[in-house]
Amino acid sequence: MTYTARNEWEQHFSDGRGFRQVGERERELLAEHTSAPDGGGRALDVGCGTGELAAYLASLGYTVDACDFTDSALARAREEHADVEGVRWLQLDIELDDPAPLHEEGYDLITLRLMYPFVQDRGRVLHGLGERLRDGGALVIITPVAQTTPEERRGIALDEDEIAVLAAGWETVERLDADGLAVLVLRGPCHADTRAVETRPTTGHALTGALAVVTDDAGRVLLGRSRRGMLELPGGKTCGPEGFAAAAVRELAEETGLVAGPADAYVVTMVVDDSHGIPRLTAVVRITAWTGTLTNVEADKFDRWEFFDLHALACVGDVFVPAARAIDSVWPGVIPDLPPVVSYPLATEQPPVPGEPGEAARLRQAMAQTVADGGWARSEPVRDALRTVPRHRFAPEVNLAAAYDGGDRAVITRRDETGTAISSVSAAWLQADMLESLRLRPGAIVFEAGSGGYNAELIAHAAGPDGRVVSVDIDPWVVRRTRAFLTEAGSGRVTAVEADAPLGAPAHLAPRGGFDGSMITYNCWDVSPAWREQLAEGGRLVLPLEMGGYTRAIAFERRGEVLHARRFTYCGFVRDQGQQARPAPVVPLLDGVLTLRFDDGAAARTEGLEEALRGRRHEVATGVTMRAANSYYGSLQLYAATTLPAFCRLVARQAPEEGVTAIAKDRDAPAIVGEASLAYLLHVQTKDSDRPEHREWEWVAHAFGEQGPELAERLVATVRAWDRHIRADDNDRHADPVLTAHPAGTPDDALPAGDVLDKLHSRLVFRWPGRDAVLPAPVERPVADVVAEGV
Repeated sequence: MTYTARNEWEQHFSDGRGFRQVGERERELLAEHTSAPDGGGRALDVGCGTGELAAYLASLGYTVDACDFTDSALARAREEHADVEGVRWLQLDIELDDPAPLHEEGYDLITLRLMYPFVQDRGRVLHGLGERLRDGGALVIITPVAQTTPEERRGIALDEDEIAVLAAGWETVERLDADGLAVLVLRGPCHADTRAVETRPTTGHALTGALAVVTDDAGRVLLGRSRRGMLELPGGKTCGPEGFAAAAVRELAEETGLVAGPADAYVVTMVVDDSHGIPRLTAVVRITAWTGTLTNVEADKFDRWEFFDLHALACVGDVFVPAARAIDSVWPGVIPDLPPVVSYPLATEQPPVPGEPGEAARLRQAMAQTVADGGWARSEPVRDALRTVPRHRFAPEVNLAAAYDGGDRAVITRRDETGTAISSVSAAWLQADMLESLRLRPGAIVFEAGSGGYNAELIAHAAGPDGRVVSVDIDPWVVRRTRAFLTEAGSGRVTAVEADAPLGAPAHLAPRGGFDGSMITYNCWDVSPAWREQLAEGGRLVLPLEMGGYTRAIAFERRGEVLHARRFTYCGFVRDQGQQARPAPVVPLLDGVLTLRFDDGAAARTEGLEEALRGRRHEVATGVTMRAANSYYGSLQLYAATTLPAFCRLVARQAPEEGVTAIAKDRDAPAIVGEASLAYLLHVQTKDSDRPEHREWEWVAHAFGEQGPELAERLVATVRAWDRHIRADDNDRHADPVLTAHPAGTPDDALPAGDVLDKLHSRLVFRWPGRDAVLPAPVERPVADVVAEGV
């Protein structure tokens, strides 16, 4: 039985035939090594056939999902085990179908009995099943072995090399014997770190070759497991006057049986390196269409060919160096920690390459619905963009569930040497909200800063077929990645440029009348003059602006030289890396146990402050309370930061029980400073309950130093004014200020009345409701001569 087609298996089971029955020794080993957890467990039997093993697992106390891709097998399973409870029979092709029917919370046990040798993409399937194991769970493969299987039936067995490959990366591997069958019990993360490795030294003086990058209709990349113990792309040396594209097409057919036409082969990059000191030039050839049946034509060189999920390429073990670099040139970042290499991207007119699994389409629709239900995607163009643009293809290093998370999850795509995120795909709800704030018309031309590709494609889709997006980023790696992904999955209406975003778009890409809209996708301390100058009259600039250390995505509308805020959204983004980046001045206290951050303005003198912090603490309750359902206080933070002189943030580096403050470890509190004095604001629980909605907190001011009581009263007055004029029972309806952004240098008498926050390039004027009320006079404080080093 070495069937390869579904119809052959359908006929097999329809004819009343089956498999080798589950032996007594198999039962004993499963009961001994994979007993159900206390209280019962959940099992998945893959390729269940007529259901004998699934029924046995149910008798061990498991609730079982038993799947097979044949109707005839499942019909017999339901009939033969009609009296068995706790088994759900699922028609599912584990290689090809959307795994939506499988249990979302994973399994304690996954079994593949007498079916693993029939799997084509073994590495991908095994990795995917391993990701579905719960902590402590086991994946069990029961299989014949080649040594005891007749040659004519070799297709149903595994040899020792294949067994070693499937066991790689598991924390523990137990190999047991059940009457000649190998029983492999695999536990722990299925993760073998990917390494780029070389072959033996060559005897030539120089090497030239071509590698074919081929994907299937689900967007998975083709790799062969070679006899040299590594994964390789189809390809090889050029012959005579043969071109690189022709060589890749020829090698693809010779090694895999797949056929591509010359018009579907594009040389996208030339990679220059060496092999054991021998110069090597490798052409990366993207194959955009092919026909044929995947076959292992050169069995003396390769064990098998498989299609791999891109997100799994970080844990597939050894990959031939040129193949790893070729993959990185098409999907930068999917293989981590590759050393730098010289490469020459070519400006080819490669069309987008389609392909995605059905699971991606389902998850994308669910994500779009979640965002729409939350009120973030209010217009049909934005909802349609979420439903259409393939987010996962701009974040190929994570699995589909992570890419299409409809909640608060952002996908981190690049970190600096300290591990800090410096590039990401933002949460879908926030991207939709900022896109809605642009209020784009069909055919709009938009500037985007903070390139990544996906957000730019959302904008382009919402702007319609005549729209265009200019997307810039300062990081060459990010721009290279963006261009690669736009080539693979883009609309052709986004131009990615390497540039420092505060300088605006290159002049030749900026429309004469200005951009219809501009979106900045990283935290900005200031409003760049170029963003205002390149914006059309009436156009909108949406950016995450830092004010006193707190960030809001603000939609500004241009009216002459003034930007008028129309909308605020609470958010957070990666920090600016360009010329407008501004490290926050900080002042450490008590050997770094506490830190004062002055996000706007100069740092204060702190002489005598440490002594005050070791003294008596003064407390003043505000009388303003909140419940768990109304715990959002972002508007209070912003209100305090923009109305209080001497505002800063007090950061604690120790837990409350260890430190001098009650601030949670690594959290901060709004604060103000005076002469050797400090006051900060906390919320203290005043009522507990078994029901979260009945719990209550009160705002309390804590203060130290001689001026502490006066500073505390100012904080109390601020909280009470916020409570009267800003706060709402519905967290989403707190009052926002009337905010205008004016060019730096605008004289005071030309500004509207309000609280002024001065930046380097702009003057922000805030007019909060109720600010005509009389508040205590500000407490004077000295200013430090030297600004502390930023963090």
